[in-house]
Amino acid sequence: MSGELWFYHLERSALEDVLPELLEKTLARGWRALVRSPDARRREALDQWLWSWRDDSFTPHGQAGEGHEARQPILLAEDESNPNGAHCLFLIDGAEPENPDGFERTIVLFDGHDEMSVNDARALWKKASGDGRPVSYWRQSPEGRWEKKA
Repeated sequence: MSGELWFYHLERSALEDVLPELLEKTLARGWRALVRSPDARRREALDQWLWSWRDDSFTPHGQAGEGHEARQPILLAEDESNPNGAHCLFLIDGAEPENPDGFERTIVLFDGHDEMSVNDARALWKKASGDGRPVSYWRQSPEGRWEKKA
């Protein structure tokens, strides 16, 4: 068992503010990323957002089903088939990992203002840690920095 699970508790920032920065860090590490969401509208919105979220940034990415998936450093998808050979899986909108061992790291981003999202993250944490999988919990400080809490 190898794939780590990192949980990011979104309380101070929206997903649209956090995800692009985490994706940039992933690319800087030399890794590819797969962003999994069951919500087609969210994937479409993220597709547009990643092109323009910051004036001085270019976040190369594509959507599954548009072709050239294997060439994409970041791929937005509904499933975990991983055609781009991603090292890091990002789970949003309640997506659950199907095969965390297929990735170096799985990052679960959950909305701290949504009780169901928090409960789902707790259940996944309990299951993963019970299975002996390495897990980490990250929370934003009042200054907005991510701090590892567990």
